[in-house]
Amino acid sequence: MEDRPLADLFEPADRTRWLGLVEGVLKGADFEKRLVSRTADGLRIEPLYGPAEPATQPVREPGPWRIAQRVDHPDLAAANAQALSDLEGGADALVLACAGAPGARGYGLTAASVEDLDAVLKGVMLPLITLRVDAGGRGLEAAQLIKALAERRGEDLSSYDLDLGIDPVGVLAATGSLGAVWTEIAPRVAGAAAELEAAGFRGRIFLADGRPYHEAGAGEAAELGAVLATALAYLRALEAAGHDLESARSRIAVLLAADADEFVTVAKFRAMRRLWARVEQACRLEPKPLRLHAETAWRMMTQRDPFVNILRTGMAAASAGMGGADSVAVLPYTQALGLPDAFARRVARNSQIVLIEESHLARVSDPAAGAGGFEALTAEIAEAAWAAFQAIEAEGGIVASLSVGKLQRRIELVREARTKAVATRREALTGASEFPNLAEKPVTVLDVPKVAPPKAANFGPGSAVACDALPSQRLAEPYETLRDAADAYQAKTGRRPAVFLANLGTVAAFNARATFAANAFAAGGIEALSNDGFADAEAAAAAFRDSGAALACICSTDAIYAERAVATAEALARAGAGVIYLAGKPSDLAEPLKQAGVQAFLHVGCDLLALLNGALRAAMRPPSPQRTA
Repeated sequence: MEDRPLADLFEPADRTRWLGLVEGVLKGADFEKRLVSRTADGLRIEPLYGPAEPATQPVREPGPWRIAQRVDHPDLAAANAQALSDLEGGADALVLACAGAPGARGYGLTAASVEDLDAVLKGVMLPLITLRVDAGGRGLEAAQLIKALAERRGEDLSSYDLDLGIDPVGVLAATGSLGAVWTEIAPRVAGAAAELEAAGFRGRIFLADGRPYHEAGAGEAAELGAVLATALAYLRALEAAGHDLESARSRIAVLLAADADEFVTVAKFRAMRRLWARVEQACRLEPKPLRLHAETAWRMMTQRDPFVNILRTGMAAASAGMGGADSVAVLPYTQALGLPDAFARRVARNSQIVLIEESHLARVSDPAAGAGGFEALTAEIAEAAWAAFQAIEAEGGIVASLSVGKLQRRIELVREARTKAVATRREALTGASEFPNLAEKPVTVLDVPKVAPPKAANFGPGSAVACDALPSQRLAEPYETLRDAADAYQAKTGRRPAVFLANLGTVAAFNARATFAANAFAAGGIEALSNDGFADAEAAAAAFRDSGAALACICSTDAIYAERAVATAEALARAGAGVIYLAGKPSDLAEPLKQAGVQAFLHVGCDLLALLNGALRAAMRPPSPQRTA
């Protein structure tokens, strides 16, 4: 027999053949609803892509991305110990998160003098690392401290790989106020830039930060559009102050949030580089690599089951690195609970070391090149972001758009849609809305109180400017509020709010919906009291009375519901059930069940947050004086 490649023995695969097989599996179901997904901005994501011709893609400088670690302890000596431990443990970049900056999350450095800053960075050889400053409204002050530190140490400022992180537009978006109007701030910062350059500074002065928009719920296109408009505002300010465009662009860096949606995150970072290259070409400049930083998203972090955050941030870091980030700062997995301890910081650092040293993700300059899905989504995000950028420019620029609230309103619409998706669990949050663990063990954070922020941003003196501040939200917060209330009730009464599962029939009949119901109620801190099932309504009602629960949820198959659900609901109501739920959505029985006492149906796609809010209030009411048989 003639030797042939194994692939030749099979019919060639193509999209037409694949679609035929898919239709057979779907059995008439809607292809769009079942297999096509969309981003927050409505961009289409197909279930299958073919190979693509690699598009011209700007990439980062050769080599692995920098492993950045935040230095945010309010105590100077402790902050110095953090920095040294991080560098010894494999980090090669530091982020100085200063008190009062939105990114400091209520903590941060309190260095007020060059002596303080020298104490924080004692033993740190600044010419050997990358340093980024996150000082919020105190960016100019921090820049002067860095300059004074170089002089104090007798080091050339040009030897520092330094990003000063000055971002007045980001401060305006995040806080709603500045110490001066933009027309006063722009020349002031540009003048400071000239002074720093005269001292040898060769790093980045301005930072166009995407975090305020991402934390407010913006989609990928809105975040990139706002960042691009911000970077252009800084480019114009430097040019107006006498900087030529060639040098001005080298004074601007970008920071994007990286979340656990690896498909969108990789494409978003790739799109950012394309967008900036497009601006450079419009300025008649030959594109150069943009300094692009990443920080894992605050929006996706959870307080409950925080170990899942390790998976989220690991995926986000990998995606940012593959997307072309120059440095990645991973938020420690306990960041939403307080100031992370050394273990949490080590996990954040080591996750990147594994990605770079063991998984070799940084060996290829653009791993997504030629992959049909990534190429298509990168192009779509870039075009949508360019449209968002043009809308901001048509409104007079980023400051003008924020000042009249137009950008905020557009982001609000996406945030509302995302909030609904979280409430209905179309956007699932593992450990919070899905698979919650009521018996989770607490994790440790440092016993350090939050720092009182400075009274105002210090870009003044001048006339203040104000706008509606963008909210900084984590997606899991509504579920965490319910869990906190349930825990407080347990601490006060010695028992957790509970729901009795009125399981009908055999385990095989009720198990799927009972498991679904137990997980759903646990998302609100309500314990599900299960059993082996009941053959009749009165037996279920008697067990409910003995359980001590205030709530009941009927669980079984639609066939058994047709036979026994109405009678069971009536029996549970007579037994004193405060609220009766039914797991599922039997439309043909909806009215009879409601008349029998069922107040709500727990099913896929229901507004779980609304249901749990009502359930928790009912579960925490004082018990009825007497339950009747």
